[in-house]
Amino acid sequence: MSLTFTLDPAVTPALRDGILDLWTDVSNAGGAVGFVPPVTREEIRPELVRKFAAMADGSRRLLVGHDEDGRVAATAFLTFNSHRLMTHWIWLYTVMVHPRHQGKGYGRDLLTAAERAARTFDGIEAIRLTCRGGLGLERFYGSCGYKEVGRIPAAIRVAPDDDRDDVIMLLPLG
Repeated sequence: MSLTFTLDPAVTPALRDGILDLWTDVSNAGGAVGFVPPVTREEIRPELVRKFAAMADGSRRLLVGHDEDGRVAATAFLTFNSHRLMTHWIWLYTVMVHPRHQGKGYGRDLLTAAERAARTFDGIEAIRLTCRGGLGLERFYGSCGYKEVGRIPAAIRVAPDDDRDDVIMLLPLG
């Protein structure tokens, strides 16, 4: 089966809870999505609320993938730049696929759906994302067409004496 993707779904309690469950499970499985394990839904909730607020003001869009059982299985947030000299590209944040779906190609499907969505936004010429070094993520994103365009050594501290590179990736849409 494949995922069913929706751009800008209605924010319901079920969606909120599904994203909280996804984000918690991904984080606790070691996913590089802004937290380090162990983490709880309640620790993640304020960050999700901030993302929902940005959706309400139009600066952020949500892409959700649901599995065949209707559960939230994947997400990505597409964020517009507010700086007037950078409005021609968007950020891709919080790219997640539930651990139970790893290895099924859903990550690639999510990135394809994000690219497809970005192509519908007026004036958008590229997608930019960052990823945590040391996990092989840059190879995955590279296999999906993204190019590494920068790297900030030791910019991410996941624990004392465990610093990771912040890898900057870009997908031109032209």
